[in-house]
Amino acid sequence: MMNHRKYTRQYFMPPEVCMDWTKKEYVDKAPKWCSVDLRDGNQALVIPMSLDQKVAFFKLLCKVGFKEIEVGFPAASDTEFIFLRTLIEQDLIPDDVTIQVLTQAREHIIKRTFEGLKGCKNAIVHVYNSTSLAQREQVFRKDKEEILKIAVEGAKLLKELTEEAGANYRFEYSPESFTGTEPEYALEVCNAVLDVWQPTPDRKAIINLPVTVELSMPHVYASQIEYMSKHMHYRDCVEISQHPHNDRGCGVADTEMGMLAGADRVEGTLFGNGERTGNVDIITLAMNMYMQGVDPELDLSDMPGIVEEYEKYTGMKVNERSPYSGELVFAAFSGSHQDAIAKGMKWIEEKNPEHWTVPYLPIDPHDVGRNYDADVIRINSQSGKGGVGYILETKFGLCLPAKMREAMGYAAKGVSDVNHKELQPEEIFEIYKKTFEHIAGPLKIEAIHYRQEANGGMTAMVDSLYNGEPNHTECAGNGRLNAVSNALKAAYGLQYNLVTYQEHALERSSSSRAIAYVGIEDANKKLFWGSGVDADIIRASVDALVNAINNALIAE
Repeated sequence: MMNHRKYTRQYFMPPEVCMDWTKKEYVDKAPKWCSVDLRDGNQALVIPMSLDQKVAFFKLLCKVGFKEIEVGFPAASDTEFIFLRTLIEQDLIPDDVTIQVLTQAREHIIKRTFEGLKGCKNAIVHVYNSTSLAQREQVFRKDKEEILKIAVEGAKLLKELTEEAGANYRFEYSPESFTGTEPEYALEVCNAVLDVWQPTPDRKAIINLPVTVELSMPHVYASQIEYMSKHMHYRDCVEISQHPHNDRGCGVADTEMGMLAGADRVEGTLFGNGERTGNVDIITLAMNMYMQGVDPELDLSDMPGIVEEYEKYTGMKVNERSPYSGELVFAAFSGSHQDAIAKGMKWIEEKNPEHWTVPYLPIDPHDVGRNYDADVIRINSQSGKGGVGYILETKFGLCLPAKMREAMGYAAKGVSDVNHKELQPEEIFEIYKKTFEHIAGPLKIEAIHYRQEANGGMTAMVDSLYNGEPNHTECAGNGRLNAVSNALKAAYGLQYNLVTYQEHALERSSSSRAIAYVGIEDANKKLFWGSGVDADIIRASVDALVNAINNALIAE
């Protein structure tokens, strides 16, 4: 039996109301992005990446546009140290990219970190220690003053070693487990660290406020961020950074609200890979900005390519429903959704509006390298006339009459339902031809000759077979198709009305084939459809009529 009473709220609200961030509508500019795929992401893998994989992943991050990349914890192992040295010694770090290294606030670890950085042009040294009530009481068994001293001593050593190295490294401090720390105490520790570093506008410090473990709803974190931003020393010389994890599934919401509350920077990973339920997903954050008209300052135009490389290097899989990047996120199987998307795409094509507003598609799939035909309209037993019609029109050039689209929709759904499978465009086309174009029915036309009458009418001389029995019939009509229809009715006692006739060219050339669609209604007002394709539009029309009649006869 589950016992909810064993749990309680482990977070702390700021000592004052901090809700100014709620007055803002959306994030109006991109933060500074820092990828931690090579550190947080890598340490969360069942099989960590090899050196070659890390180098390839680093190059991918640079290609996407990250200007700050945390490359590891060089004092943690020889593997981490060698990777850092490889980047530096092989000159793999672009001049506009700053690497970031992580270290605990412990003297020997900090010194080893600086050994790894020798020769690096641009670096951020990221030092941390845990400050939360739970960590102070249970792990370190130290009071507030002792924990604060650890942070200050670490900050001093970073400054001393940087000056000794003659480097211009930037500094970052994280009160780890910030979300479980009393905000006023977290502020005291961060300000003490800043007083050591004394940042300037030209050399800003980074104060990282991590959601090491999600303990609250996102608005609480935003209030904590706002409180820190309002009361932090050297605020104009500090970048407030976020590093959210996703324990409650709210990592993206935490980060977006945190940016509204004053955060300048975000540390996260591609597709949210990280410890436990993961780090915040930078792909989702960036695309959320993009779909509201804000430049995320990352190049995600080849999303399938990014997914492929990510999966190759990490051994992880991007979920099919992962926002913006999953294989199925643009796919519409529902009939009503498909119909709305098809009409919306048609409207965009006709109107060419300034802004994208297609129903059910928050962004244009083309913007992230996805394909309409393969990715958007997907056909299964839940699909309808709109989706099937869209596939036939965009893929094969067929513009079915509205009622015929409905019949074709049911035909495709029936096949998908029986076979329990999604239908590919070629399979849909084959169903169309089998259902409306190639009908092996009892009626077959052998030959037709026409005679123009003096009154403007037309007589059709029709040679046909019905269950193999030949027949010759002549009948007049107000046009060729009408005359043939009258001849067939007379020959076999057929009772139907020709209610729909449409035609169009299939190709744009002098020798193009034409397609005709015919709908007939029997005595019970039931519709039957046929189509025909031929270079001669009259022959295509007659074939469509015969196919419609055969469908009606087979139904009897």
